[in-house]
Amino acid sequence: MQPEPDQAGTGKTSESSAAGSAEVSGCAGARGGDGATQNRGQAGGVGTVRRRRTARSSAAKQFPQAPQADEAQGASAPIRLGNGQGLVAALNQSRLCTEFRQAFSEATGLPVALQPVGSWALPHHGSRYENPFCALMVERSRTCVWCLQSHERLWQAAAAGVKSLPCMFGLWETAVAVRLDTEVIGYLHTGQAFRHPPTPAQFDRIQRLIVEMAPEVPLDQARALWFASPVIGPERWDALAVLLRIFGEHLSMVSRQLALQAQYAEPPAITRAREFLEANYTERVSLGAVARVAHMSPFYFCKLFRRVTGLNFTDYLARLRVDKARNLLLNPNLKVSEIAFEVGFQSLTHFNRVFKRLTGQAPSQYRRQVISRVAPGA
Repeated sequence: MQPEPDQAGTGKTSESSAAGSAEVSGCAGARGGDGATQNRGQAGGVGTVRRRRTARSSAAKQFPQAPQADEAQGASAPIRLGNGQGLVAALNQSRLCTEFRQAFSEATGLPVALQPVGSWALPHHGSRYENPFCALMVERSRTCVWCLQSHERLWQAAAAGVKSLPCMFGLWETAVAVRLDTEVIGYLHTGQAFRHPPTPAQFDRIQRLIVEMAPEVPLDQARALWFASPVIGPERWDALAVLLRIFGEHLSMVSRQLALQAQYAEPPAITRAREFLEANYTERVSLGAVARVAHMSPFYFCKLFRRVTGLNFTDYLARLRVDKARNLLLNPNLKVSEIAFEVGFQSLTHFNRVFKRLTGQAPSQYRRQVISRVAPGA
């Protein structure tokens, strides 16, 4: 028996049972806003651009951009797509993202945006759902710097999971990371609302900030817009965060598909093999059987499969089964052992080991975490 690979697609030899009972001989080696970018304040166009450049420059001194994807992830990653900005742009232009942004904003009244890592664009500026108070503040360079810094702090915290934080004006925002494998490529970001009704005492503090940082802002206008900001209670906000997390996880899966499509033109033989695996992953799948479906020798199939998918056959099948298991774990009535055998693993111990290697959590731990997030009153 040989050791499992430390990560998928490294080319190291896996256990012969790494994807259940799969045959592995010869194979293991073998821009921002919610899309409604309407131009506000055309009269002050040039001045606004200059203020934003000044704000970005000031903020960048305190919050350096994240390293480029090739630097952050290293050469061992199976898929590379520049620094992720092109991939995030493709996601933003997809029908999936467009429909989600529209539905989310219509249901909540809040803007939502997908921003690439390292972006200093204001995620909601120009959106028809942008909070008018926030729109007023970002037109001033010093307060715009505060907003950009607040966003950066939120994104840094969200790299470890969905996170909600208030800005300096008391308005809450939520973000969740979107990943390509383990690399963070962008953030889903929403907010600009209160979790509790605002009070005059709170505005007294806000007023002092405005007078200090942006004395040219009309206080009567700022007060009216601040108190008119939407209020979303804590329970509803937590539910909103769950929706954002679920969609972020889905975008992470889609990002890998887009990356593969961008990097490789999938040969029909590999398409047939993937369709066969999708239909038969619950069974004992052998390399020879899949190679026959692809009309290739096992040796050549392994080389082509890894070149196209970025994974060897064993790891691909393991990931497919684990993805199916994650969905089944949402059903609290199914035992972990039942799920393991249902998705094609022949050993509960091996299922637990592979699941943890690919997700970072044991199946039971993953189930408790996910169910606790969606359970009433959680």
